[in-house]
Amino acid sequence: MDLNLRDIRAFITVAQTASFTRAAARLHLSQPALTVQIRRLEETLGLRLFDRNSRNVALTPTGRELLPVLQKSLHDMEHVLHDARALGEGASGTVRIACLPTFAASVLPELVQALRKAVPRVGFEVRDVVASMVNALVRNEETDIGLTGGELNDSGLEVLHAGIDRLVAVLPKRHALARRRRPVTLADLANEPLVLTAQGTSVRAVVDSAFAGAQCVPRIACEPTYMMSAVAMARAGLGITILPASAREVRAEPELVARPIDDPAFTRRIALIRKRGRTLPPVTERFVAMLIERLGTA
Repeated sequence: MDLNLRDIRAFITVAQTASFTRAAARLHLSQPALTVQIRRLEETLGLRLFDRNSRNVALTPTGRELLPVLQKSLHDMEHVLHDARALGEGASGTVRIACLPTFAASVLPELVQALRKAVPRVGFEVRDVVASMVNALVRNEETDIGLTGGELNDSGLEVLHAGIDRLVAVLPKRHALARRRRPVTLADLANEPLVLTAQGTSVRAVVDSAFAGAQCVPRIACEPTYMMSAVAMARAGLGITILPASAREVRAEPELVARPIDDPAFTRRIALIRKRGRTLPPVTERFVAMLIERLGTA
């Protein structure tokens, strides 16, 4: 049994006006067209809904019982259609993103605020995790997009934007390398204890590759998972840490300074990704455009 929303709306209007003429005028229909809709609904339901004569129209007892049921059904379906249009137009929806902690703490908050100002009904699900987890979350469709780092060799993922993030040496102001004017070199880093983020992080992959390329083994003092921990350890004098220049954790520490590393190997590839062949929700497409613009000017 297929119920037509227009037929239901016609039935409710006739019931409210108690007149085919007035109902037809309200619905901007001819009276014969309205009569066809009512007859079609009665045939679909297998019920007589109205008793009519030349003077008036009245609901049958069955029609009276069905009126509140069909009113609620029409109300619910109109809300479904309204919500569906809003989703299709990007006026609502949820942006599901997996993101490197660096960007979750730097780029993301401002963009979330900007999109919420433009689309008040938007929601966000943010997973701030290491690069390998970003890729897995997008691949498994637990998030729609991901901002990841390092080499991307997964054919199931599509790159929407690619760029680089430079790494810097973070050390106490009192350190000899901090007082020196020239940039820090890999040879300088090789002679110092280092606080490196753990295996599996995109920053660690870059650092390991740079040292391997120079046929040199780093002196690792500590291997924390999170950048905030690495910064605290560097502040305590446990060693120099190496972090992205964009990391807000660095700028929040007045006792530490960031020095550029004079070596092209200390750059991290970053990529905005989605699962290949998947269509993004319109509101997420809008957020992607904002994110690409922001990354392009960073």
